[in-house]
Amino acid sequence: MDSQIPQPLYDYRAVKMFTVMAVVWGIVGMSVGVLIAAQLIWPVLNFDTPWLSFGRLRPLHTNAVIFAFGGCALMGSSFYVVQRTCQARLVGGPLIPFVFWGWQLVIVLAAITLPMGYTSTKEYAELEWPIDILITLVWVAYAIVFFGTIMKRRMSHIYVANWFFGAFIITVAVLHIVNSLAVPVSLTKSYSIYSGAVDAMVQWWYGHNAVGFYLTAGFLGMMYYFVPKQAGRPVYSYRLSIVHFWALVSVYIWAGPHHLHYTALPDWAQSLGMVMSLILLAPSWGGMINGMMTLSGAWHKLRTDPILRFLVVSLSFYGMSTFEGPMMAIKTVNSLSHYTDWTIGHVHSGALGWVAMISIGTIYHLIPVLFEKEKMHSIPAINFHFWLSTIGTVLYIASMWVNGIVQGLMWRAYNSDGSLTYSFAESVVASHPGYIVRFIGGSIFLFGMLVMAWNVWQTIRNGEALAVANSPAEVAA
Repeated sequence: MDSQIPQPLYDYRAVKMFTVMAVVWGIVGMSVGVLIAAQLIWPVLNFDTPWLSFGRLRPLHTNAVIFAFGGCALMGSSFYVVQRTCQARLVGGPLIPFVFWGWQLVIVLAAITLPMGYTSTKEYAELEWPIDILITLVWVAYAIVFFGTIMKRRMSHIYVANWFFGAFIITVAVLHIVNSLAVPVSLTKSYSIYSGAVDAMVQWWYGHNAVGFYLTAGFLGMMYYFVPKQAGRPVYSYRLSIVHFWALVSVYIWAGPHHLHYTALPDWAQSLGMVMSLILLAPSWGGMINGMMTLSGAWHKLRTDPILRFLVVSLSFYGMSTFEGPMMAIKTVNSLSHYTDWTIGHVHSGALGWVAMISIGTIYHLIPVLFEKEKMHSIPAINFHFWLSTIGTVLYIASMWVNGIVQGLMWRAYNSDGSLTYSFAESVVASHPGYIVRFIGGSIFLFGMLVMAWNVWQTIRNGEALAVANSPAEVAA
């Protein structure tokens, strides 16, 4: 009798683990974020403990939300999408669980070393050299599994989502290796091989393209599969998606110098970064419009499908963030915004509005499929989560926009004799109400993640199973 049961075509084991851990690490990373947001209101919350100080918890927060939450969402969804679009089972054998467990080990090591103060001090690349080597090994295994599956595909065509995933994997590998080149002096300390302005330029070539390829190209791969899938519509323009891809990967790599306006970096390099950032608006909005227009003929589904709502609203935030970024890259605007909370608001409009919300929509789509359930346990809970996420994000970014403009104006205000009108301490006092609103917004977003965790747990544990298991032919279709 067992021989008559069709064997599954796809290997979803790693996809399941990555998807569940994305929820877990999302809660952990965002909890740390809420704590450090609270510390800026009530400094006593560091408890005079070095391990709980803002300076040590802040890189833990960024690493947890980007590489733990975002990384698990990207790896899980890419392993799912590449199988479905290539109609081929994941290749790599033992490399597949190595990618999962190796990545979890990286995350745990980061959670241990960063609060202890072991850091390279590089933004988004704080982990010390032994962990960097482990990241490299895991990433190579990840690339072998992903590209090996594409090579074994059953069709000649490579769907555009895989182009974005592939660009994300290759570019992040190059960025990581070049920026992490260092001279170790002990097991826990190393020094960058670069110095001065060159070190800054390499760092922000890495840092901005970690945003451009890790947090943009990777999640656009997610968008190009799950938005059409959830909407039940084909991509609006496949030609535009290809133009979007080549324009994005060609231009994004040049935009890093806009982080270094008015520094020791040569002026021509700063101007180049500004111009490329402005050009970047076109491909970014091309992708956003392509995703939005995919809903042509299916807009009515937004009334009843909160998962689709997550995906579409994430595109709105993507469009807003990719307009705001080029605007902030203009030197005259940057002279006001740089080093202020406006930058924090910009980052989180992308991180919460774009990255987190498209990941959440993707996870809600995947959980019933992966665990063979009819649907998520509670659709009203998904709808509740959507509003928590939206309200929390808006409160967060609006408070930081206001804070940033206030700070920028106060810092550049001069008296007639050339002295500063306001002290730095006065700008901190003026920022206090904004920090309270940010804490409230972040707490609301975190509460939404807890609602999601409950819904995912209930779906896996008690969800209604599919009446008939999909056969390989049905799954492939």
